[in-house]
Amino acid sequence: MKYMLIMRATDEAYKSMGEFDFNQILETMGKYNDEMLQAGVLVAAEGLADAEEGVVVDYSSEPPVVTDGPYGETKELFGGFYILNVTSKEEAVEWAKRSPMSGPGFKTEIRRVTSIDEFPQDNEWIQKERAWREATGQL
Repeated sequence: MKYMLIMRATDEAYKSMGEFDFNQILETMGKYNDEMLQAGVLVAAEGLADAEEGVVVDYSSEPPVVTDGPYGETKELFGGFYILNVTSKEEAVEWAKRSPMSGPGFKTEIRRVTSIDEFPQDNEWIQKERAWREATGQL
């Protein structure tokens, strides 16, 4: 089963990271990533650029409204993710508990990644997606 570990933090938590040596942060995260690689559970991992660089598409009106910058009112921002291939939610939780990105204001949300096999296989669009995934080596 695949699980996504969604790395979230408050503005204050992100600001507190500035108090640490960036090379030390990279080393600590690198060791954590290497543990997951050695265990064979890491599928993907990415960090995200600062929310100030992003845009938000709001579908509350027609046409949708696009605004620059971070989300409107939020207490936490999504800062990066890991995709793990593990045997259970409990195993995903154990990996999340080991994250070095921890402390006040940091959280990890864990969500199972659905498989294409969970959708109706007789659906035309599912069949097209399955063919695309097979052609690109994703299945």
